[in-house]
Amino acid sequence: MKKVICLWAVLGVLGSCATQPKLPTYSWEEDLQERIKVDFNRTEDSVRNYIAKYIPDVTDEQMRAWEESGALECMLIDGEKRYFRNAGPNLFRIDSACRAVKARMEGETQSSSNDANMINLPEIIRSVKSTNQSIVAPKHMRVTYTLTVNANAVPAGEIIRCWLPYPRKDVARQQSVRFVGASEPVYEFSPEECMHSTLYMEKKSVADEPTVFSETFEYVSCGEWHAINPEDVQPYDTISVLYKQYTSSREKHIVFTPRLRRLAAELAGDETNPYLKAKRFFTWIKQHHPWASAREYSTLENIPEYVLANHHGDCGQVSLLFITLCRIAGIPAHFQSGFMMHPGEWNLHDWSEIYLEGIGWVPVDQSFGMPSFARNEDEKYFFLGGIDSWRLIVNQDYGMPLVPAKQYPRSETVDFQRGEVEWRGGNLYFPAWDYHMDIEYLEK
Repeated sequence: MKKVICLWAVLGVLGSCATQPKLPTYSWEEDLQERIKVDFNRTEDSVRNYIAKYIPDVTDEQMRAWEESGALECMLIDGEKRYFRNAGPNLFRIDSACRAVKARMEGETQSSSNDANMINLPEIIRSVKSTNQSIVAPKHMRVTYTLTVNANAVPAGEIIRCWLPYPRKDVARQQSVRFVGASEPVYEFSPEECMHSTLYMEKKSVADEPTVFSETFEYVSCGEWHAINPEDVQPYDTISVLYKQYTSSREKHIVFTPRLRRLAAELAGDETNPYLKAKRFFTWIKQHHPWASAREYSTLENIPEYVLANHHGDCGQVSLLFITLCRIAGIPAHFQSGFMMHPGEWNLHDWSEIYLEGIGWVPVDQSFGMPSFARNEDEKYFFLGGIDSWRLIVNQDYGMPLVPAKQYPRSETVDFQRGEVEWRGGNLYFPAWDYHMDIEYLEK
């Protein structure tokens, strides 16, 4: 492993050099308001025009009703009503009547991930049953991940610090991780115990040129599935370190609020079996909270409460709701994330794991939920105790420190997937850079 020579410190870019211009004092409140403005950048006219493609005679009354229900997300910013950047498309995901209108016009479409899982899930289930192994169906991938900072995003000659996502080596279903190369000759891997797995590099900016960071690696991703018999789940050792850690609340996003406590109790009812309680949470969330494009997590104080208030959520948001309900109910649970790597449809993705005494940690993908193509009970509840082979695992938790440490708050303060970039003058937020992944699917 190569260890980084920290140009950041060597060149005194933290401000010790008297010849460098003085930088403005950082304010999280100002940063937060700018992030919200990036998310809420649509005018009412632009959103109405999008809706009119499907509902030509849309009325003011309809707009106000959708806003009131949370299906059309907006807020007042500097005295002007601004809509979420994906408010129009989200309306046709969240509101059932609007969703039906769009489906009648365009038909129902099947995602590439669904196509891949229609083959992969039965493959995993058959392999588990025939081998008696829970980790099966390996997929070998070679990945080049590129992060490109916009030209002139920072002054020429400044050092840009970059953290890229890198596959974990401490998860049994992610195997044979092999580093191939990086764009910079000097780099640093985060320690294996770090909850966010990163490859760190630094580079000087050049006037009028983008600053490009890239890495290439190979790894094998396996599917996992547990045919869980509720009777096999044993009582928890409630004084164990594992139990106490993974059933506790957190300062943010796993907060045992009165509403969440009431909901957990209501959904669990008189059920005492941990797996069956988790099944009730899993089913209810999937049935009542459709997927929708999400606000940046850094702008939200309590993600599970946001999901409940707005009746929708993306993968990470519904996963955090599921984790919180499980922990309140005494079921150990934790966040896991990285990417879905399905051919033709790679994307950022979040899921979770729960611990069942006598079985161990098992994956749960709340967002994938109960597949529409499910042909039997094994497939219907596959993602409650199973996960497909098309994954890249980067994170074992959320909101944890990066290594090397970042000076300014991250662009994504909760998850870590796209990468992070900063310079001595501040964090570089998402509009200042872009990312891309090239995936080669290799034969075994």
